Order: sequence, then C-alpha cells, then structure tokens
Amino acid sequence: MTTTTGTTKREATTPTTTRTRTVFFDEIGGPEVLDIREVELTAPGPGEVLIRVEALGLNRAEALFRSGGYYYQATVPGSRLGYEAAGIVEQTGEGVTEFTAGDTVFTGPGIEMSTQGVYADRVVLPASAVVPRPADVDAVTGAAAWLTYTTAYGGMIETGGLRPGDHVLITGASSGVGTAAIQVARRIGAVPVATTRTDAKRQQLLDIGAAHVVVTDEEDVVQEVKRFTGGRGVELIFDAIGGPGLRTLAEALVPDGGSIVVYGWLDPRPAELPWIAGLKIHVYANFALTTTPGGRRRSTAFLNQGLRDGAFRPPIAEVFDGLDRIQDAHRLMESNTHTGKIVVKV
Repeated sequence: MTTTTGTTKREATTPTTTRTRTVFFDEIGGPEVLDIREVELTAPGPGEVLIRVEALGLNRAEALFRSGGYYYQATVPGSRLGYEAAGIVEQTGEGVTEFTAGDTVFTGPGIEMSTQGVYADRVVLPASAVVPRPADVDAVTGAAAWLTYTTAYGGMIETGGLRPGDHVLITGASSGVGTAAIQVARRIGAVPVATTRTDAKRQQLLDIGAAHVVVTDEEDVVQEVKRFTGGRGVELIFDAIGGPGLRTLAEALVPDGGSIVVYGWLDPRPAELPWIAGLKIHVYANFALTTTPGGRRRSTAFLNQGLRDGAFRPPIAEVFDGLDRIQDAHRLMESNTHTGKIVVKV
C-alpha cells in the first residue's frame, strides 16, 4: 500500500477521452452478471464534480442490490453498482465551491446505485455525494473507511448515545462496519464486546481492539456478556443481524434501560421484540445522517480526525487489482470468510 505524506494535493489529470470503463449488470443474479463496458463520460454540470476513481470499497449492500435483496431494486437492464470510492477531483461544475481540481475525496452520501454507481474509472456525481479525504490518507485506506466508520459513528454515538465507560455489544463484528465499530468505541473510551460465529476470527478481533470476543457457535452470548461485565450487562447493542434472536440478545443489556441499534438485517425472519422496561430500540440507516449537511459535516470530521491520528486503521481483507477482478471480489464477499474490507484498485 502506498501512502502519500504531507498536505500537497495530488496532481489532477484532465481526461483525454470522452469514454470510461464502468461496471454494469443487466439481470439480477450472482457475481457472474457483472460486466464492464465503455460509456460516454459527461462533463460535470451545475453542482457536480468529475472524479477519477483510485479505489473502490465493497459493501454487502452491493451484493444484495445485485441479487435483488436490497431495500430498493436495481433498474435493469443497464444498472450500475457501488457507492463507496476514494478518488481525486478532476473537474467541477458551475456553482461548486467546496471542491477544486486535485482534491482527494471519498464518495458515498446519498448515491443512487442504479444511475450513480461508482464502479468505474471515472464518475460524475453531485457535490453532495462527495466529502473531503485527508491528502495523506492513501486510496486503499480511504476506500475502506467512509461507510464503515460513519455508520459506526452515526449508529453508536449519534443514535445510540454511547458514552465513555459504556460497554457495547457488537454483533457480526468481523464485517467492515463491525471492525470499525470496535475502533470507534475504543476511540471514545467505551468498551467493545464483539461476537463472531466461529473461533477462527477471535484473535483478529482482539487484535483490532475488542475487549472480549464471544464465539456464538460455541458460547452463550448473554452468559458471556454478563460474566465479562460482572453481571451488569452492556449499555448498548449495535446489531447487524435482527431476526428472532433479537429478543434473546436483549437479555445482555443493563437492567435499567439499555438501547439496541439495529443497522442491518442479515436474518430476514421477523424480529421478536423484547419486553424490557426502559428499553430503547432504534433502526439506523446511514443515509439519514450523511445526506444532511450537518450530519455529513460531523461524521466526516470524526472520520478524518481518527484517520489522521491513527485511531482508525481499517482492516483490509484483500485488495484486487483492476475492475476486471470485480466478479472475484464479489465472490469473496459472498463467501463470508474474510475479516474487514474488500478493496478493488482501479
């Protein structure tokens, strides 16, 4: 991985062609439906920016979108894919004042994947879908950072009210958001307790910063949490799973009214809600925070400071070279054998 140091902007290169390579899919299905086409690259219009993409960060939402299981459906044929990238601004449209050519950026906020998907060499996006990336944060790290850390920040801190000294139970902790949540909790002085299905990922999660790891295929989550917290329980559950297990999971909360923030629904079965006095249950979607100017400003400031001071070190599961490896990258994502983020260098 190459890291650029200092604050000098990287040199922007004006495109010499009107075409760019972009990933599309024409039917709902597995990784094999993804293909690459050359398309016309339009100049940025008012309020838009043209970005040269350096690296892509893959997310489970994209696999769901491609396979028809996301909360909104792809427009096929001819759907694009992806919303998280690290890149460099090459050109700005009329009225754009917050960015200039050569700025290093993240993409993500408010992107509609069918029409604005960022799996491409270059993309034109609304300026509101772009946020600044520190110049000394390399592209691979940047591609692995924006969604995971802003989701953990928005879900645990802004929505869940996590405070220094609190214990937080993080389910599905080997995912990109899960590993980010461990580091976000650590950064504010909270105590992260992680869950994973098998023992194979226990040490990795401890190395990332988990104070305690519960292997759910072998251990009882509630009993382990109570044992680790001296019988008290956790103040917050940050849950990626949902489903009927939510009711049992709630027994790991403190008795005087903890909170659950559900940010994913890996178990598609209906949830069984617990009846606990004082319990607060929130459903968190990152766009609710990052598509507002204030939320975008707060989450970006929190992310960039953590990247600058080294508190945030996104674990990289694997880096694939080139858009031509996009099917392989999606196959790895669907295997569920990785810990951390899958990145494709463009």
